[in-house]
Amino acid sequence: MTSGVDRNAFAATVRRLVTPAKQRSAFAATMRRLALLVVAVGAGWAVARTSGLDAVTTSGWYFTVASALLAIGLYSSTYGICLAEVRQHLRIVVLAVTVGVLAKAALIAAVLWLVFRDPAYLVLAIAVAQIDPLSTAAAAASSRLSDRAKSVLAAWASFDDPITMLLTVYLSALALRAMGDPSSGALAHGGLFSFGANVIANLAFAAVVALLWWAWSRITSGALRTAGQITVVVAALAFGVWQFLMLGVAIVGLVARPAISAWIDRVTRVAFVAAAVALGFLLVGGLSPWPGLVLGLAAFFAQVVVGLILTGGLARKDRTYIAFAQQNGITAIVLVLLLEPEFPGTAAVVAPAILVINTLHGVFTGFCDRFGDRVADALSPRPRRTPALRREHGS
Repeated sequence: MTSGVDRNAFAATVRRLVTPAKQRSAFAATMRRLALLVVAVGAGWAVARTSGLDAVTTSGWYFTVASALLAIGLYSSTYGICLAEVRQHLRIVVLAVTVGVLAKAALIAAVLWLVFRDPAYLVLAIAVAQIDPLSTAAAAASSRLSDRAKSVLAAWASFDDPITMLLTVYLSALALRAMGDPSSGALAHGGLFSFGANVIANLAFAAVVALLWWAWSRITSGALRTAGQITVVVAALAFGVWQFLMLGVAIVGLVARPAISAWIDRVTRVAFVAAAVALGFLLVGGLSPWPGLVLGLAAFFAQVVVGLILTGGLARKDRTYIAFAQQNGITAIVLVLLLEPEFPGTAAVVAPAILVINTLHGVFTGFCDRFGDRVADALSPRPRRTPALRREHGS
């Protein structure tokens, strides 16, 4: 029979074996998602390589499919926003999606300009500046962030996603015009010059959807109401894709929210894999590892700088986690799909950048999980001993 001492020793051994695995869970969640991305991209590359489908950007359906994937990503990101948490941390969220987004984009762009002196790379600075809310949710659920920091990071990532997408689309269109590009692509029709009219159209679209949502919810109940709500959302997404009203789609996610969160998660995961496969199709021509490495490092450490500045009121450990929160997912990939026809070579640069960013996120977050408390204790100022304490200890 096992003695009490043996049982205690066995329990202590189990704790030593299990605890590190739990502490590495945030790292594992990020690496699993990164492995899925690499496999999906590889599958797309293999299919394109063997079938000769390496000119998909010229297909008539290409922009529609990319827009649909973007709409799914945007709707899911704003659908997941907890408005109560946003109100609770409104100052940090507003600073993050205004000053933070612009500061990160400016820092990344400055690095790329100093290294490459190519204005085409400046558009890429915005494309990777966002924090993917789905990846953030998976990693935060496994990390040792406080509840307050988790809510701040979730709200930041959810709003950061659509804001960055809008900046990328409109500023890339402006860049095309400034460069005198004769392109007739979809992005060339937007931009700063039509920004006001486009915003009005997006707001009107979102207002109509909100009115339909409110009316249907008032006159029906039960399963019929849910079915109608789902129909309103699907129709709104289809119209938003048709007219490329992505700001409106993001606003719809704040208003029209049927109780189907599990289905939203599944659809978004499928869209993520589909976008990664499509990215693989664009990589048949090869990669640009050096520009991708520079872009990835610049994006990750821009978040470190901005994250530390904007989270001054949080605990040291939480600030560190948020500083290392930069990671890219479906929105960054779909932005690559949209930019590639107008800026050839975008995929070759951004694909390795996404790999660098997500790997750094996993490594630094895993380090925080295992050693964050120890580092925070070492860096925290120790209380000064008062004269009374010194006399009490005979010093």
